[in-house]
Amino acid sequence: ARVSLDLLRTRTSRREETRAEILPEAVERDGEGASPEYEAEMADAVGPALLVVLDTLAPAERLAFVLHDLFGVPFDEIAVILGRSSDAARQLASRARRRVRGASPTGEPDLERQREVVNAFLRASRGGDFEALLTVLDPDVVVRADATAVKIGAAPEVRGATAVLNTFLGRAVGAQPAIINGVAGAAWAPHGRVRAVLNFTVVDGKVTAIDLVADRERLDQLDVELLPREGE
Repeated sequence: ARVSLDLLRTRTSRREETRAEILPEAVERDGEGASPEYEAEMADAVGPALLVVLDTLAPAERLAFVLHDLFGVPFDEIAVILGRSSDAARQLASRARRRVRGASPTGEPDLERQREVVNAFLRASRGGDFEALLTVLDPDVVVRADATAVKIGAAPEVRGATAVLNTFLGRAVGAQPAIINGVAGAAWAPHGRVRAVLNFTVVDGKVTAIDLVADRERLDQLDVELLPREGE
């Protein structure tokens, strides 16, 4: 099922620009046909942020979603590939579509406000400040890690402010603020080489999602501007 991500990465690499900061709000679809608006939004979705979300899907969900929604493969053909019925393939794609939509908040448009929230998060995390860290986290915040990050010890997904707080409290010592594809985030970049990034989604002054990206291919697709740590 990893072929679906390989296909998507190939498609991504051929685009002149990627828009990783925000996933599009998915459009509800009852049939197999895609509206022009849906196709346009999904075309804009092909970027590192979408790849992060796809990496969290079950293999069958990911394959059904990518082949149908992004490449237009009919469900009867997807069913043969998956060894399931057409209805089952349709349900898998629908479930994946809901998860992609759920991971696609509008986000905070003000870069300076984003930076304030991210800096507050990093400061509280490094200092082990429980209350300060809890203040910047949305109650339903979710952290997702890509496959490479999982291999080196990260949890695939952490949900809820308390769980995320326990994951980051007293950590992020080596992280520094960064602008990632025009959005405030953080990066681990020893000797100036980016090894991993945290993509933050900030809504109404709260962190609602963090995507941990460590895959080298994805990192090379990102425009990362490293910023000095506070006090430097």
